[in-house]
Amino acid sequence: MTESDNHPSAIEQLTILGAGAWGTALAAISRRAGQRVTLWGRDAEILADIKHVQKNPRFLPDIELPAGIETTTDPWQACKSTQAVLVVIPSRSLRQVCQTFAPHLPTGIPIVLCCKGIEQGSGLLMSEVAQQELPNHPIGALSGPTFATEAARGYPTAATIALPFSEQDRRYPANSDASRLARALSNDGFRPYVSDDLVGVEIGGAVKNVIAIACGIMTGAGFAENTRAVLITRGLEEMKRLAQALGGRRETLSGLSGMGDLTLTCSSQTSRNMSLGFQLGQGRSRVDCFDGRDVVVEGEVNAVSVTDLARQLGVEMPICETVNAVLHGDAPLKESFVKLWNRPLKSESQSLPISLE
Repeated sequence: MTESDNHPSAIEQLTILGAGAWGTALAAISRRAGQRVTLWGRDAEILADIKHVQKNPRFLPDIELPAGIETTTDPWQACKSTQAVLVVIPSRSLRQVCQTFAPHLPTGIPIVLCCKGIEQGSGLLMSEVAQQELPNHPIGALSGPTFATEAARGYPTAATIALPFSEQDRRYPANSDASRLARALSNDGFRPYVSDDLVGVEIGGAVKNVIAIACGIMTGAGFAENTRAVLITRGLEEMKRLAQALGGRRETLSGLSGMGDLTLTCSSQTSRNMSLGFQLGQGRSRVDCFDGRDVVVEGEVNAVSVTDLARQLGVEMPICETVNAVLHGDAPLKESFVKLWNRPLKSESQSLPISLE
């Protein structure tokens, strides 16, 4: 069989689940790439504005969206004739949403997760949660340094699309589901890269949010660039350790879904994770952050699940442990970070096993 004989059809119709900022931005990206797009959400009023006025007034109020985005609140209508699905919802809602959509999905189409996290209690990656609920579909992830407002405006943005590769995919990588999706989303403002390391890509997305809270805390407390650089660099090492323990590749975390996403999230209060940490570092109580609004912060949710998983695997993640202790263990913020900084000295490289008590 030649590559041309094995060439699958191009993806031309996409469904996006979730009409928040990033879901809407991905709908805009898909339309600009020439795809037919259906955006599913729960709020009919927002969906009507997206379809008829080309605005998402709640999440992207100042951005004009491309025309032609179809919208619906009906799972069956959303999935009818679709060739791929992007799931853009909070990680804690993934299992329930997969259960809702399972009866309506065309058999075998790729499902790509744009939610970042580890399920609390089970310790499962988002792809493992989806695979349990959607066993007849290839499951992947899209992740990278992507603020929704910039991507929706068409500013140059890149991300990684990861799906496991079959033996046939390795023979014909350009025909893999990941490559087909990359071609379907590519346009002048959005450049997707392809990976077969789903674990590495997912761990980058989950752990970077916890590290960003640490960076925010230190910045809010009055520390500056040296401190942030340390937390980013050592946080990246924690991400690599956990990914490697789960079978991912360390090199993946040096890419867009690891270092790229970590750097962006730790450098701007546009990130809810960085913003939460900054407010806590300034001395605000959790209930007073975000002016008392109930804002979902993925790193706050994932601090528990990341550290629980790391302990189960025997992976040392002191920055994540510190954030978890502050957020969920009532540990004093200042004393916790002093303790983090004053741990025993050690070598930077894993290949040089030195610990100076």
